[in-house]
Amino acid sequence: MARGIAQELEHDDRVVFLGEDVASAGGVFKSTVGLLDRFGPRRVRDTPISEQAILGAAMGAAMTGLRPIAEIMFSDFLAVCWDIVANEIAKTRYMTGGQVSLPLVIRTANGGGLRFGAQHSQAVENWAMAVPGLKVVAPATPRDVVGLFAAAVRDPDPVIFFEAKGLYPGKGEVPDGEIVDELGTARVLRNGRDCTIVALAAMVPRALEAAETLAGLGIDATVVDVRSLVPLDTRTILESVAATGRLFTVEENPRLVGWGAEVVSIVAEEAWSELSGPAVRITTPHVPLPSADALEDHARPSAARIVETVRKTLG
Repeated sequence: MARGIAQELEHDDRVVFLGEDVASAGGVFKSTVGLLDRFGPRRVRDTPISEQAILGAAMGAAMTGLRPIAEIMFSDFLAVCWDIVANEIAKTRYMTGGQVSLPLVIRTANGGGLRFGAQHSQAVENWAMAVPGLKVVAPATPRDVVGLFAAAVRDPDPVIFFEAKGLYPGKGEVPDGEIVDELGTARVLRNGRDCTIVALAAMVPRALEAAETLAGLGIDATVVDVRSLVPLDTRTILESVAATGRLFTVEENPRLVGWGAEVVSIVAEEAWSELSGPAVRITTPHVPLPSADALEDHARPSAARIVETVRKTLG
């Protein structure tokens, strides 16, 4: 993540970065180490422990010509400052008739897997997806972290950038040089003929692992990494469903009103005749996420649960 932030601080002098412990401590997850030394305290700033202050300052900075990156340490803490996000940041451009734009990014650690308990492990991308005026991004690979983050920072609208905290230890190849991706583009990571598995963020590597296991059972699965919920690349999803005839979504969200429900709804409306069976959602139950390791692992979708659900559904 540090590379992605550094790329944008280097690219544009208007970019500033602020949040709790992001400067001298290098971030609670050590994802911003070295930025203070490289760019100095005017552009990389530690803040008080106040989510309202962080986003209030970021909003004001964006309104007056800067392009701030604001960190909310855990996505659960968006609840503390949700009024600023949903009623101010998301609506200012609309309420001013386009006279004021807010080119800012809120980056936050999202989801479970690290045994932090119910108040520090929620997957809340569906909260943001429900608010008009926000763009919502959740990468699954190191390369996408850099490329999608660049696209988010350079976008004229507010973007919430969800980083799956369970993927922080992961490694992957990232090419040299500047990387700039495009928001609203899903990516087909594996092509298959029997079904489409649509996943996001931490669920993407689990979907890929499941697809490899399913291949050994004679089931050939396509895996689609959504990458961006708003804007949503419906074309890629619909084309894949048309090719395979079956749809499975894998969501870390609690089941009720998860993002996969919207995907299933779109497919039902626009590609009903292409389906050869019901769309199936594989989700976390609608419960607070446990902190006990065995219980947390049981609640979140696993590769084994994906395999078992697909196998049983396809018979």
